[in-house]
Amino acid sequence: MAEPPRPPPELIDDVTAEIFLRLPPDEPEHLFRTSLVCKTWLRIVTDPDFLRRYRAFHRAPPLLGYLQRRQVMEGDPDPRLVPTTVLPLTSNPSFRRALDCRHGRVLAHVYDDDGYLLVWDPVTGDKQRVPDSEIDWLIYTAGVFCAVSGCDHLDCHGGPFRVVFFATDDHNGLIKAQVYSSETGAWSAPVSLPESCLPPRSGDGYRLPYVLPKRVALIGDDIYFMLRRNNAIIKYDLGQNCLSLINPPSCDAYYYITLVEMEDGELGFAYIRDWKLYLWSRKVNPEGAAEWVRSRVIQLEGMIPVAHPDDEAVVVGSAEGVGIIFLCTCAGLFSFELKSGRVRKVDEPEVYFSILPYMSFYTPGT
Repeated sequence: MAEPPRPPPELIDDVTAEIFLRLPPDEPEHLFRTSLVCKTWLRIVTDPDFLRRYRAFHRAPPLLGYLQRRQVMEGDPDPRLVPTTVLPLTSNPSFRRALDCRHGRVLAHVYDDDGYLLVWDPVTGDKQRVPDSEIDWLIYTAGVFCAVSGCDHLDCHGGPFRVVFFATDDHNGLIKAQVYSSETGAWSAPVSLPESCLPPRSGDGYRLPYVLPKRVALIGDDIYFMLRRNNAIIKYDLGQNCLSLINPPSCDAYYYITLVEMEDGELGFAYIRDWKLYLWSRKVNPEGAAEWVRSRVIQLEGMIPVAHPDDEAVVVGSAEGVGIIFLCTCAGLFSFELKSGRVRKVDEPEVYFSILPYMSFYTPGT
């Protein structure tokens, strides 16, 4: 009996590529092991068209590691990127303080005789030096993001970027912002939040409007950060180059609060009280009026590991695009997937305050 006709190699490759598309990006070692099987598979998984399809299929870069910041009085943690996958990233550069991770880049502060900011790509190893902000800062936070118009941010390696720097000015106590462009190689003129816009002093003894040293939230062309005073939220409009105040959804004095990007692209506000995770969303109507709406309340008791009966959980970060909230207890650092409720232990017990998730596709063709 004659053998049935074999399908053409092109069809076999197409079917194989469809299978490889389903390999999870948060476990990139699977794709790398696939590339070592044979030359045909290596050709498939390193083909630029396959890699574009792979990124588009999964839609959001996976979590590959994290850095963190602490409260000022707690000092700086170890200046290193902690990988959450088995594949090694490029070696850590020397820096003092991590500030942000976004669009495939890490932003860090280097302290030496002439301090400067460092933008580092842990996948490619590329490093670019940024001069220090001109703001006479007392306490600050900062963010880095891709500056390519229309970019989907699925493969942000190289290309122009911007750095935004927010600080409480040590000279006059004003809240200021400044933007650096890699295309011009210069900082913009600083802008200030009018003092009349600041929230009233609270009873916690804080005189100045301290900028919280937490990761900023980027939603569209707007960047958000928080103040210690009354949990006030400050919005920086990149297009208009101005700062404005947003009142939080609750006046309760929660210190462990995280700004998140909600599924609908709105600004979110997350905290834990009595083992319940509260998620608020800032809804803007067609007329431009905005209000906070409580979108979800999730019972966490029994889901998050604890070290002792009196242990508590606090929110310390989020990962945009993948619906992950980072929580910590005395038992360690955990990721919580909002859709599935899946809990994963990320690291051992430590002092956690603001998690900076590093998210990027790590593929054989990178």
